Amino acid sequence: MFTHFDPSLLKFLRELEVNNERDWFNDHKQQYEDNVRTPALAFIEQMDQWIKLISPHYEASPKKVGGSLMRVYRDVRFSKDKSPYKTNVGIQFRHEVGKDVHAPGFYLHIAADDIFLGVGTWHPDRDSLAAIRDHIVTKPGPYVDAIEHQPFSEFFELAGTKLTRPPKGYEKEHDLIEEIKRKDFIAICQLTENDLYQVDFCKMVASRFGRAQPFQKFLCEALGLRF
Repeated sequence: MFTHFDPSLLKFLRELEVNNERDWFNDHKQQYEDNVRTPALAFIEQMDQWIKLISPHYEASPKKVGGSLMRVYRDVRFSKDKSPYKTNVGIQFRHEVGKDVHAPGFYLHIAADDIFLGVGTWHPDRDSLAAIRDHIVTKPGPYVDAIEHQPFSEFFELAGTKLTRPPKGYEKEHDLIEEIKRKDFIAICQLTENDLYQVDFCKMVASRFGRAQPFQKFLCEALGLRF
């Protein structure tokens, strides 16, 4: 049963940063399996019971491919950086209808220099973004409550990109125009390396995710999804 991550995971990621090439990775593939993928899948499996308590409509899928664990291989087709591998572990617990990273989700990011939890929706498509903005206009009170209530704001900070000007069709004098200008509706909770090694890591992650329930519920309502 998974209890916590081991320092060997970050050790491997740091080594991969220095040796981000196919030959090195192929020579160290068993280390990747033992120190990164196997514990990550065990974490996902253990989180399933916790995620279901937060919302029965979110999923923890411990599959090697196509589940909650994101691929180690980078998509380099449109990138100047041709490094073939990601030097972080990305784990997303998606909504049952979400087939990609843009649907509302709960996220864990582990990199040598940055460890955090994320909640919300990153780069939603045009229609979804409009639906969230319209929901803020229709229900400003619940949105403010969701992002400002102390259990959430104590650990999470809203992040992501914003428009420089109000989007077309929205009053520039609206009280929440700075929120309406958001292109991402995500919030970040920073973690430390020591957090990864705590024996109750899953419980801690679930507790932090639970604090974001009103925020996630608001986004789901805006998009017509069950929470």
